[in-house]
Amino acid sequence: MRSIAQILSDSKTIAIVGLSDKPERASHEVAAYLQQHGYRILPVNPNHAGQAILGEPVFATLREAADALAADGQRIDIVDCFRKSDDIPPVARDAIAVRAGCLWMQLDIENQAAADLARAAGLDVVMNHCIKIEHRSLNG
Repeated sequence: MRSIAQILSDSKTIAIVGLSDKPERASHEVAAYLQQHGYRILPVNPNHAGQAILGEPVFATLREAADALAADGQRIDIVDCFRKSDDIPPVARDAIAVRAGCLWMQLDIENQAAADLARAAGLDVVMNHCIKIEHRSLNG
């Protein structure tokens, strides 16, 4: 299992599941921060599929986002989850299916069953941590 520092330094592409189009929402603020720090974000939100958030096309599913990347020979490095803890197991299964590198559950999001599933499939797992806070603390 890689450390958070290793995960963040090794990763370039982050699918953000549950990304809101509302600038005041945490998911939007985190996604904008990640973009400003050189990460490519892939918004995943079925309610906004076909639209754009932060200049990126929104995908209905993780599979659609992964397929769009695969066309360029790329993959999803981190699946960053802004969903309720109870909603994480299907996201974990999708992350495994698309061969993502890491399942990341934001602050206050924990699902041990999903974490165990993802780890068993070889994914790194981070629970109950904000990716923006972690990045900022590592990079000053």
